[in-house]
Amino acid sequence: MEGVTTLVGQGLYMALAAVIGLGIARLLKRDNTLGCLVAGVLAGFLLPIINYDTGLRAENLHQLVFFVILPVLIFDSGWRIDPQRLLRWLGPILLFATLGVVICMLITASLVYYGIYHPEGFPWIAALLTGAILAATDPVSVVARLRQTNANDELLTLVEGESLFNDAAAVVLFSLIVGVASHSAMEGAVATGELVQGFGNFALYFSVVFFGGLAVGAICGLLTAIAVLFLGSAGAALVVLILAAFGSFYLAEHIIGVSGILAVMVCAIVTRACLREQYATYLAHAEPTWEWLGLLFQALIFVIMGLVITFEMFTQQWLAMIIAIVAAIGARALTVFLISPMARFVGPPIAKDWRLILSWGGLRGVIAVALVLSLPTELPYWWTVQSMVFGVVLFSLLVQGTTSTRLIRKLGL
Repeated sequence: MEGVTTLVGQGLYMALAAVIGLGIARLLKRDNTLGCLVAGVLAGFLLPIINYDTGLRAENLHQLVFFVILPVLIFDSGWRIDPQRLLRWLGPILLFATLGVVICMLITASLVYYGIYHPEGFPWIAALLTGAILAATDPVSVVARLRQTNANDELLTLVEGESLFNDAAAVVLFSLIVGVASHSAMEGAVATGELVQGFGNFALYFSVVFFGGLAVGAICGLLTAIAVLFLGSAGAALVVLILAAFGSFYLAEHIIGVSGILAVMVCAIVTRACLREQYATYLAHAEPTWEWLGLLFQALIFVIMGLVITFEMFTQQWLAMIIAIVAAIGARALTVFLISPMARFVGPPIAKDWRLILSWGGLRGVIAVALVLSLPTELPYWWTVQSMVFGVVLFSLLVQGTTSTRLIRKLGL
């Protein structure tokens, strides 16, 4: 009983910090994520004063992030997308989420590796891990500004859909590379040749995990829609949707062995598409619930980031942060301008102005933070990777997020 009481107290402490962060964001007229980050830092400073332990440990963050937070965030994002517009842009979106994510990861990894160039302390596997995390984009600020300016709905769908599928693919890459990195850490350093050999079947394995997750999600979405129609109640529909968010992840990840994140995402999209005619009857009541759940979990992620961020990161890892920022921005821009011309072969062409939005609006946010917080601490370079990702996320919040409105207006979108 004492353990439950302690757990409740720790959860309330972080939830209170999240609410304070939302208040700070309102006062500063900035994004909620930035306010929650500030609140997390303040909550961290307060801990030694009140002699309180949040219970957060690097070793238990992986379970919290992957099994509790990410399924809700991904389901919420998938639930918001218009299925009909998404279908129109599905070809270009999948192109960005597969070939684009791999290209972005490799470019980022190369720039970071040769920028730091410390093979013993920061080997290739660490660079690839950094590239996989920074391949995940989160253009929440850009999407909000596009909505405020009544931007083209097709552009909005492309930005949201590309980010959603991009995030899911980046999570798959991250999971694969973490497995290789953890195995290497247990057996000692690996040579470059061994690393290449370890990735020999990478394309096949990635395809199975990626498209297997899509298939499981589609089946779970159909079953969820059938269950909602059978129960015939708005309250029961909400229970089924929450069960689907966690259940589709568990089924895909733990039982079948494919991507749980992709399964959650597709489950949300298919469920909404199947129930579009019954939306007002069963699902309209679900909107407020997913809105506050998504807001709470996103706020908690940035509160946790504020709690674990340290001053030493900026004094000891400042150069690595700068290298990561340049690499992340450069890799994203190169990827967008390499992939965009191919879009016309699989779907509608992407206008040149839209490419600028996709490049500069490819912020790193909640997914990148969630992934880096779940890094195994037995990896000797985990703190360096975490510092670099935190630096990129801060740059996204403070610079890219605040200048995106000016870019949208300048382009007249």
